[in-house]
Amino acid sequence: MSVTAAPVVSDRSDFRTVTVGGAQLGVATAVAVVAFLATSRLVPITAGLREGVEALIVLAAGLAVAFLPAQWTVARSTEGIAGAAALGLVGTVVFSAIDIVLLRPFKAYPWTWDAIGGGSTWWYLPVWWMLGTFVAWMGGIVTAAGGETILARRVLPAVAATIVVALIVRLSGVAVELPVATGGAFTVVVAALAVLALARKG
Repeated sequence: MSVTAAPVVSDRSDFRTVTVGGAQLGVATAVAVVAFLATSRLVPITAGLREGVEALIVLAAGLAVAFLPAQWTVARSTEGIAGAAALGLVGTVVFSAIDIVLLRPFKAYPWTWDAIGGGSTWWYLPVWWMLGTFVAWMGGIVTAAGGETILARRVLPAVAATIVVALIVRLSGVAVELPVATGGAFTVVVAALAVLALARKG
C-alpha cells in the first residue's frame, strides 16, 4: 500500500487568514512600540546602549511586519503576495486602533511627535498604513521568489544588509539617530531584495 504525500497548501489569502493574522501583527506591533517607549525612558544613554537596544527593537519589528505575513499566507505566487500585503494593512489598522484607544490617552509619545503634524494625532496614520502594507508586500515578493522555507534563514540577508547600511549612514556623519537609520535602511533593503528577486524571476 502506497502513501501519497498531502499537497502543500500555499497562497492563502482568505478572509480568516488575513484578519486573524493582521490582528496578531497589530498586537505584536503595539508590543514593539511599548518596548521602544520603555527603552527610551528606562535604559541609560551611556555608550550608545539606549540607541542600540532601540535599533534592535526597530529591526525585530520590521522583520516581523515584512516576513510574518508571507509566512502565514505561504506566499508562492501573486495570490499569496497580495494576501501578505493585505495582512500587513490589517495589522497597521489594528495597531492604529490600539494606539488611539490605549497609547494616546496615556500620552505615551513625546509632544514633538504630534508637533510634526501641527498638533494633529492623525497625520501619520495614512503614512503608517502605506508603510506597513508596502513592507509586507516586499516581504511577500522576497518569500515567493526564494526557495528558503526556514524563516530564520530567509530573513538573514535583510538583517545583514540593514546593519551594514545603517552603520554606513551613521559613520558617514548624517545627523540621524541609529533607530531611525535602522528603520530607513530596513525599508530600502527589503525593497531592494524584492526588486532583485523579481529580476531573477524575469
